[in-house]
Amino acid sequence: MDRDLRSIGEVARDSGLTVSALRFYDAAGVLVPARVDPVTGYRRYTDEQVASARLVAGLRRVGLPVAEIAQAVRAEPAVVHRLLDTQLRRLADGLADARREVSRIRALVPLDESTAATRLTVDRAGLTAAVAAVRFAVGTDPDLPALTGVLFDVTDTGVRLVATDRHRLAVATVHAAVDGPAVRTLLPLPAVDGLRRLVTDPDIDAHEVRLTVTASRLHADVAGRELHATALPDDFPDYHVLLPRAGAHGPTHRITVDGEWLAGALRAGGPTLTREYAGAALPVTVLGWGSGDGLRLLGPDDLHHAADLPGSPDLADSGPDGRGPADSGPADSGPADSGPDADGEYAELRVGVNGEYLLDALDAAGGRRLVLELDSPVTPLAIRRTDDEGAFSILMPIRL
Repeated sequence: MDRDLRSIGEVARDSGLTVSALRFYDAAGVLVPARVDPVTGYRRYTDEQVASARLVAGLRRVGLPVAEIAQAVRAEPAVVHRLLDTQLRRLADGLADARREVSRIRALVPLDESTAATRLTVDRAGLTAAVAAVRFAVGTDPDLPALTGVLFDVTDTGVRLVATDRHRLAVATVHAAVDGPAVRTLLPLPAVDGLRRLVTDPDIDAHEVRLTVTASRLHADVAGRELHATALPDDFPDYHVLLPRAGAHGPTHRITVDGEWLAGALRAGGPTLTREYAGAALPVTVLGWGSGDGLRLLGPDDLHHAADLPGSPDLADSGPDGRGPADSGPADSGPADSGPDADGEYAELRVGVNGEYLLDALDAAGGRRLVLELDSPVTPLAIRRTDDEGAFSILMPIRL
């Protein structure tokens, strides 16, 4: 019978656990051998127990407590997944606590600026424009502290400023002369506003801003006037996954619009429809354009009519309290690149957004000529300046 069983050495080799660990888990009742020789004390395991040992090894590596490892070995898969989810939350909370503690410790230790910091010299006007371009998208939810500041992401060519509140994201890039390694620092909103006041001070006569950046601090110097700021200790989310694609894999649809016209139409109370979000009525601004047409703001009547066209989604549940259709955009808004539907007809492309967020993005972008980019009504809408590819905003769409 023993010939069908595995020795403790074989199980250790095949599972990643040491022999001493297997003995420990036997004594703890987590993984009891199928047989223990009464004379020699040698432990023997079944093939099925090798799989259990591998599970124990994995759970041990992610730090699961012994009692929960014992539960997982005997549990259904759904229970194991719940235990793993709980452990991931513990690890995330622990990492956040550790980062906060490291930030507090750094504040107690004098910084050796000569070796630990990255220095960059940026154009004052460019930094002013970048701060203005992202400031509107900073989050205010106290339960999401990582979104209550602006990320300064320094590379070897300059600094990218990023802000998001989950519903919108704003990005602006400033080229710079950089001395030091790449570094990211998350500046709290009061510090960002302080930096903005510094770089826009009319009494300062200078064209350059000198920044010294570490993961925990930022120091700005404009002609001897200085700002010192301590970074937030939180992890900013990975914003790269939301960045618009470029080149051959770029957005399917691009349309050049008159930003001043669109902002004026929104301020004048352009048509909206109503959708329910989190138990409350949410006014939705719908942008529409098709082959040969300029950008239009669509109202419920437009959408009910469009629902009967080939290739159009069902919009029969459009809200009842929107206003009538707006006039088409000016002639220089430019055509969209909408493609034909399955019947060869051009269907108007429509995307719903929060109108206030769109107005904020237009104001931050400034200028008359802007480009709107998207792939479909359910993908993010990008608002881009024609003269600065590094500055753009992204709005999350509202499903129609």
